[in-house]
Amino acid sequence: MDIEKIYNYCLTKKGAIEDFPFDRDTLVFKVGGKIFFLTSLKRWEAGDYSINLKCEPNLAEELRAQYEAVEPGYHMNKKHWNTVHVNKDLPFFEVLNLIDHSYELVFKSLAIGVKNEII
Repeated sequence: MDIEKIYNYCLTKKGAIEDFPFDRDTLVFKVGGKIFFLTSLKRWEAGDYSINLKCEPNLAEELRAQYEAVEPGYHMNKKHWNTVHVNKDLPFFEVLNLIDHSYELVFKSLAIGVKNEII
């Protein structure tokens, strides 16, 4: 799996920026200063193609029940975050849809002034 596709997709989101706020291993994408995507670069290099994404709680439960690839967020609030294993039973277009969902949840939570700066 090529992380560049996911990386470039995240950068297409309006106002999205790349950041390494925790360490040089944890790639984070933010919008309006809030995180919508995290992944460990070391894990990608080791073949663990997983990403953490924000998710509406009811949808998170449904996805976890439906796909082996989706589990409660690793080191995250398990109610609001999923870890998605990109190389398992979830189609890649659905991974992109979940990135969209995560971005939209975070964007909607931003203050109006912050949203206006992005738009």
